[in-house]
Amino acid sequence: METPNYIKSLLIPNGKKPTSRRVWGIDLELVWLPFFFATNTQGDTAIPADALGAPLRLGYNADGSVKFSKTGRPVTKVAKDIADNVRIVKDNFTAGLLAYANGVIADNPDGYSAQVESAKVAGEPILTKDKANLDKALAEAREQAMAEAVAEAEKKAKAEARAEAKAKSKEREPVTA
Repeated sequence: METPNYIKSLLIPNGKKPTSRRVWGIDLELVWLPFFFATNTQGDTAIPADALGAPLRLGYNADGSVKFSKTGRPVTKVAKDIADNVRIVKDNFTAGLLAYANGVIADNPDGYSAQVESAKVAGEPILTKDKANLDKALAEAREQAMAEAVAEAEKKAKAEARAEAKAKSKEREPVTA
């Protein structure tokens, strides 16, 4: 099976950096809107003009008031028609990737298995190192938490002892009238 050009083109860096709102990790203004204008033009989609003209919408609470994030910024969302079509493209894209992978597996099972095994062998030292570093970091965190808990308990015990000593010293003082 020869790799289709559209798959090859997905693997070539194009150097463009996203500059606006992203939908499914892809720039809304520079990619999705031109794509959906083109698909509407060709009759492949029928996304309403208002969705394409105002793709970002203000979010509202259930009571109809404007919704704000915890940072105090107004919440925006992508118009439902655009979000729904992005979801369709995403699902179809995923299906295409899986179909391609399954085609390669069917046409070249030995090569695919060798690739998987090679990746496992190459990744094993990284996984082993990461596991050791994580185990070490967790042990250090446990030790630090234990030390902090002991210090806090000692501090509390000293404070209680001082309060108790102070209370006893007040009891011993004779009251003169």
